[in-house]
Amino acid sequence: MSKNRVVGGASEQSGVLGVVKEIVRQFCDGELTKEQGQLMIEHKNPFPNRIMEMSKSVGDGFRVVVNYSKSLDQMIESGNYDWVDSDISKKHFPIKDQGTAELNMELVHYNKFMSSDDVIKDLDSRNLRPAILPELLAFGASYPDKQREFLIVALVSIWQDSHGFRHVAFLCSVGSKPRLALGVWDSGWHDNACFLVVRK
Repeated sequence: MSKNRVVGGASEQSGVLGVVKEIVRQFCDGELTKEQGQLMIEHKNPFPNRIMEMSKSVGDGFRVVVNYSKSLDQMIESGNYDWVDSDISKKHFPIKDQGTAELNMELVHYNKFMSSDDVIKDLDSRNLRPAILPELLAFGASYPDKQREFLIVALVSIWQDSHGFRHVAFLCSVGSKPRLALGVWDSGWHDNACFLVVRK
């Protein structure tokens, strides 16, 4: 993801001058985002650890065709998952949309622990919305290797169980085997989680 490159690239240089040179190079090459540059200007601190603290990584766009008219079972079958949580069912996650849409999706990676509320607030401030379950499943079918890199969450398709716990679906991998699982919305998310989003 491009917004992490400034951290990794700068670490290969020594001292402040190396950091500055790397930032200038990446800005000229188009690798440094406008948002990240603005953060450095406002805080007057180009050091890599500060950039890591302030920035959120947004992946390159992924074109995905989503057929909302498919049944949930058909969507799951398209992902060829090795294991699926049995609570991911049409009873718990009814599909309300219809038709087909071509979306440009992105992956947001904060590289730190985040609560679900904080993720939604941040995405909203950046004119992004979390993906819903049919969009997550279409993404998983189109880009199966991505869940071997990250845990990928659909944050707003929520099922509340009989104990009051709220659950959302995510893609992950155990070894090379892809899985479709549930996480507890209120527990928050560790630094290996990515959030699948769509621009509003």
